Amino acid sequence: MGRLRPLGFREIKRRLEAAGFVEVSQKGSHVKFARFSGERVDTAIVPRKLEVPVGTLRSILNQANLDSDTWEEL
Repeated sequence: MGRLRPLGFREIKRRLEAAGFVEVSQKGSHVKFARFSGERVDTAIVPRKLEVPVGTLRSILNQANLDSDTWEEL
């Protein structure tokens, strides 16, 4: 299993987009990303911060249905 580390918003956005997500909305400092695949929609809420902590990043990956190994390859 890959070891997660804190990342900035721009890098998280780049990796989510590489995984097929698109930015759909923003509320305050949080950006909502969605990936549409058939009947299924995965969504992830990402805070627009210079450094997103590992715990928050783990939550983002859970929302996005991505494991840390896949995440590291993006």
